[in-house]
Amino acid sequence: MNKCTAMETKLADMLLDPEAAPAEVKAHVAECDSCRKDLEEMRATMAAMDAWSVPEPSPYFMTRLGARMREEREAPRQSWLQRLRARFVYGPPMHARPLAAMALTVMLLVGGGAYLGVTNIEQPQPPDRDAAVVRDLQTLDSNAQVLDQLEAISDNPNDAISDDPNSDDPQSQ
Repeated sequence: MNKCTAMETKLADMLLDPEAAPAEVKAHVAECDSCRKDLEEMRATMAAMDAWSVPEPSPYFMTRLGARMREEREAPRQSWLQRLRARFVYGPPMHARPLAAMALTVMLLVGGGAYLGVTNIEQPQPPDRDAAVVRDLQTLDSNAQVLDQLEAISDNPNDAISDDPNSDDPQSQ
């Protein structure tokens, strides 16, 4: 098989000029079935190409071509914007596919964000003041000692102040 890959270029040379081909190429083609088959296929292709006749062009072809060339030369030059528009409208649609994919992606992201309510990510929610008060009351409810101290202060404010060793009240000292 290694020898066959080396013979591929030499087969074309043998096809064009069989007498100039080296003896080792002729011997290899005589022994190797796949190379002989490739050579026969090339000969069949060449025979088909030799049998094919080129159709004659229309007698008016050159006249029409000359007229169209003259029209193009005499036509006013288009501006760059007109050429760009013509290329976008009449050109291949391949350049519009990435733009369409990007636009669709942006629309999906914006639409999904609006649907999920994630559009106000940059604006923080103001803290709920009622929630802080409720949380403080729940903490106080759970701490009976703090409630007892608050009741003692509210019942007798003077006693509560004087009993406090850390008090800064000058009357209690």
